[in-house]
Formats: sequence, structure tokens, C-alpha cells
Amino acid sequence: MLVFSPANRVRDNSRKHTLDNVREVAECVIHICDYAMVEQMSLASTEYAKGINEFTKAGFTAVASEQVRPPRVLEAPAAFECVVEQVLELGTNNGAGNLVICRVVLAHFREDIILPSGVGIDPQQLDAIARLGGDWYTRASGASLFEVPKPNRNLGIGIDQLPEHIRTSDILTGNNLGRLANIEQHAIPTPEEAQAFRKEPLIAYTLNKTAGTPEQHRALMWLGKQLLEEGRLLDSWKVLLLADAL
Repeated sequence: MLVFSPANRVRDNSRKHTLDNVREVAECVIHICDYAMVEQMSLASTEYAKGINEFTKAGFTAVASEQVRPPRVLEAPAAFECVVEQVLELGTNNGAGNLVICRVVLAHFREDIILPSGVGIDPQQLDAIARLGGDWYTRASGASLFEVPKPNRNLGIGIDQLPEHIRTSDILTGNNLGRLANIEQHAIPTPEEAQAFRKEPLIAYTLNKTAGTPEQHRALMWLGKQLLEEGRLLDSWKVLLLADAL
């Protein structure tokens, strides 16, 4: 199911052609657009008179859909042929939204965006864009893409079960705590494993440099944070456990 919301125009409370179209023909095609087509896509949003072919105006190639009457855009990396199940009017005032609830009956994906496994989409190849407010858009590519391990792959202990000195730290962020808490109880390093980690060069250096000072605990907490943000979850746990054992 996909949902989009064509809002009434703020200036005069008139309805957009998209809304009129789905009321006349309860079918549509929803596309995911990439950066290579963002300027053409923006041009297609021009308020041309009803009946003007926006495919022609924007320079897109219209391809006949297989399950619905509206055509799809050949240049789009993904297109979803949809039947409109319901249109919910959220208000009658200027700028009010209208939820168009759609059931996907057929999806098209450009081959180069599909992962080699055949399961899922490669976000780096997709290079998707999203509309923000005003003239602003955002691009999902490069450094803006990152991975977060899914909690449903294991039964994380939760932030409430973190050791107190970790849970109440003024050094670790909410993101840090979330990552630390997404670990199963049996996977947490033992005190013996934490003590053995003292021999690692960076740990030994930090301990020797701060020996006998009140800063030793904080230095280890900062080091644990650094290791965590480098993706070294278990090493981070060992250092943070060491900090409490001092």
C-alpha cells in the first residue's frame, strides 16, 4: 500500500490536477525519482492547464502501464502501478490535505538498482531524491547513506538494562546508548574479557597516561565512545566495562 497527499492550493483553495485525476480514474502510477531526473520532475510540477501533456513538457518518455490506464515514466528507476482504494479529505480549508490510499498491483524496477542477490534495492545505485519544503530537496547518496543494525535480528537488552555508569554517562549520546543496548545478554563481554583487553596497545597507553588521575574513567569512556562509532561494538563494551572496574 502506498499513500500520497495532494494538498489544496493555499492561495485559492483550488484542487490540484493530480487529485482530480484520481477521482475521475481510480488508478495511478507512483514513481521513485533519482537525482538524474530531479530538474525534469520539478518542471512537471508546473501548473499547466488541464489537458496539457506534462510528459511532453518535462521531456519524459511515457510507457503504457500493464495493469492500470495511466502511463508510467520510463526514466524513473522505480514505478508502482496502483489502484486507488480510497481518497480521504482531511479538511476543506486552504492547504488542507487529501490522503490518496493506493494498492500496488505491479511494480517496475530498473535492473541496475537491484542488489546482486536479487533481493532488495541498492540505495547507492538508486540515488533517490525527496522533496522538502519550498525549493528544497534532499539526495539519498554518498555520505548521507548509512546503515543501522536492525533490532529484530536479535533481542537487544534495552537501554534500561545497561550498566548505570553507561546509562547515565554525560559522554555517550542517545545514539550510542541505542547501539550498545542492541546486543543480546549472552554476547556482552565478560569481566575477564574486559580485563584481558587492557593489553591492547591503545588501551594500555590510555591507562598509563591517565594512571592515578581522576580523568582515567572519563578517558576510557571517551575511548569506548570512539570505538563504538568506528563500529567496534564488542571492543567498546570491553573498554566501558573497564572504566567501571577501575
